Amino acid sequence: MRWSRKRKSATRTILLRLPVLFLFWIAMLTLSAAPAEKHLSVYSTAANYSLPLEQLDGRDYVGLFELLDPLGTVSVRSDPPRWRIHYNNVLAEFVVGKSRARIQGRDAELTGRFLLDNGRGLVPVDSLSSLLPRFLGGPAALHEASGRLFIGSVATHFTAAVSPGDSSRLVFHFTAPVNPTVATEPGKLHLTFHHEPVMAPASPRLTFNSKSISSADYSEGNGAAEITVSSAFPLIANFSADGRTITLSPAKSQLLANSTQTSSPAPAHAAEPATAPVTNVPTASHAAQLATQPSVPSSASIQRKYFAIVDASHGGLDRGEALSATLVEKDVTVALARRLRQELESRGISTLILRDSDANLSLDDRAFYANSAHAAIYIAVHAASNGQGVRIYTAMLPYAVGDDHGPFLQWSTAQSNAISLSQETAVSIASEMKKLQVPVRTLAAPLRPLNNVLTAAIAVEVAPPASDITALTAPDYQQLIAGAVANGIVDIRSQLGAAP
Repeated sequence: MRWSRKRKSATRTILLRLPVLFLFWIAMLTLSAAPAEKHLSVYSTAANYSLPLEQLDGRDYVGLFELLDPLGTVSVRSDPPRWRIHYNNVLAEFVVGKSRARIQGRDAELTGRFLLDNGRGLVPVDSLSSLLPRFLGGPAALHEASGRLFIGSVATHFTAAVSPGDSSRLVFHFTAPVNPTVATEPGKLHLTFHHEPVMAPASPRLTFNSKSISSADYSEGNGAAEITVSSAFPLIANFSADGRTITLSPAKSQLLANSTQTSSPAPAHAAEPATAPVTNVPTASHAAQLATQPSVPSSASIQRKYFAIVDASHGGLDRGEALSATLVEKDVTVALARRLRQELESRGISTLILRDSDANLSLDDRAFYANSAHAAIYIAVHAASNGQGVRIYTAMLPYAVGDDHGPFLQWSTAQSNAISLSQETAVSIASEMKKLQVPVRTLAAPLRPLNNVLTAAIAVEVAPPASDITALTAPDYQQLIAGAVANGIVDIRSQLGAAP
């Protein structure tokens, strides 16, 4: 009888819980069915960045201020129902609820109503192709279905061909450096381009005269481009030093299997999936960005050998210095870091950006990733509103150095063995700045994480050339500074490369 009472009690408990369980599963199904947040990826000569899209009135909307801010000087005045925006020398006025705007005194048609959300001016995404040229004075090509916007002639094109001497190898050539994420599944390898303006070839499907690699398919979606390669066996991706060539070749396990089959034929079996090869993530910036992307390098990406690590300071909740009412340091440093990577890679120096998105990274995290990568040099990028030109910092170590024991180094003085090389690098870069008549100073300061980095480490702080703070976002000025830093590193490259 005791057993039957317990059973009746248990049955009652289950019956009472059924409605709760039913509601729980309904909630789980609702959450799993929620659509992923949509984004618009913007590519331009000034910056590459990503913005969230909002679904309103049955269409996609984007913030106009957020879209134009990385491209130039922007100010906004909201006086509902009117909303005015001043971009460089262009003045525009929008009216809430209206599908017509005034830009430089002339009418501009929108594809939907202009909306205001807590002071943010929102325009329909499908209006951008006709709206942006009025602001920018140049073309803007919108790929609406995939959420990709190309401003000016920035597209990166590619070709793909099977290696003439080995039909199991597929070689991609790109017109500019790329750094895609890489993922594998049985029979396929995916190259996903979140940050680069990679464009479709003449045909979205490329086929190859190879029994090993049959095709490569190009597609776009939610702010990214992807190339999917179909193959008969697992592949790995190998990157050239300049980032313009990616070679896909059989995974090591497949080469061993082929070797075994050659010497002693064995029954056929299913190919084992390959582990994901090199993956690079930023980050890493836009500028204040990319919320959709991983914020720090994965362990796989760090396994790839880089000569330089560029670190955009601040990020996430750490905005850095408020350079102006609308400009914060964390956004400028991402743009500068990307420009510097481009300059370094154009000179044959493989470069990883440590923060290439709007991510929170502690100083210890930055040093950890820099040390794990074993690069020849670490470059932290800062921006400032005070002063003019560039300040180059090296570490200021505590006085008591030499307490390290055995293979272990003190975290606060890890830079001690590389401090001389860091100072020589600073002098080399300063020399290039002087050639361009850029005001420059070299200083030592207790600026973390320089003390914690094992290899040559410097911080480059960029101030405007004169009193106009908006020059920090000017492409010409950023290019000038990044080029001088890159030239300084090239001049001392042999010494950096020879360092342990």
